[in-house]
Amino acid sequence: MQTWQESLSTFILFKRAEGRSHYTVRDYRRIVGAFFRRPEAQSAWPDADRLRRAVLQHFTDIRGLAASYHNQQLRVLRSFFNWAADEGLVSGNPTKGIKQRREDQTPRHLPDDILSKLLRLPNQSAFVGVRDYALMLFQLDSGVRPGEALQLTPRDLNLASLEITIPAHVAKARVSRTVVISPQTAKAIRKLLSVRPADWDDSVPVFASASGRKLAEESWSRIMRQYGRKLGARVTPYMLRHSSAVMFLRGGGHVFALQRQLGHADITMTRRYIALADADLHEQHAVASPVANLLPQRTRARKVK
Repeated sequence: MQTWQESLSTFILFKRAEGRSHYTVRDYRRIVGAFFRRPEAQSAWPDADRLRRAVLQHFTDIRGLAASYHNQQLRVLRSFFNWAADEGLVSGNPTKGIKQRREDQTPRHLPDDILSKLLRLPNQSAFVGVRDYALMLFQLDSGVRPGEALQLTPRDLNLASLEITIPAHVAKARVSRTVVISPQTAKAIRKLLSVRPADWDDSVPVFASASGRKLAEESWSRIMRQYGRKLGARVTPYMLRHSSAVMFLRGGGHVFALQRQLGHADITMTRRYIALADADLHEQHAVASPVANLLPQRTRARKVK
């Protein structure tokens, strides 16, 4: 009988064979491994009753955490135990009957004034500052996921045509797409390429670390948090993606064009941003309404009793 460690190793190979991304595979390894390091789960494998109790205890312990965390844990553990049951390693799936929790699907975007201040923060006299500025502009301009942006190489760029290809092996949906950028973003990326060391070839990512290695998504998140602290605001790479989508729609962009830019397989995901853009329209109209400015409302005085 395989140990849970051996089973997890085989499961990871299976997921890689399915073509799952590096980040997805990493999450499988991390979450399943962490589950089996829990005291009640360490010796439970492969006993169905003990695994069931360990799973129930796990989800009881995390019930106070965010719904997104609960759901990610459930998706990963359910996938692993489904595979293990199919392989005959366990007699059933111990996550059966546990339901996903309702998540707040509202994307968090940044106000325009925060974005303007953010873009002024990188020190462009140093390579990392030039990189940070170019990457911020690229994410804002294209809405590309941070994990996709950080894997791009110079071979994926067509700056003359203001186009960047997100290759299938990089795209989250595993479907290649082309995103369009502005001349300002292309200029920033050209500057970044011009300050790269001469010995960096085209295999080095566009938005690489100072040592020429791929910049980890966690590192980019940490950098953005540091910029955010200087502004007194919460800033994440995904907020740049969400801000890109909202500003695109606010500027009159078509939802289907936005779907292609963002790389959504389903228009349902893209429609989340429409509500944000509509809410933003109400806020802007309340401030800038021509009629409201011409005919301001005044509170009518009432008879004093």
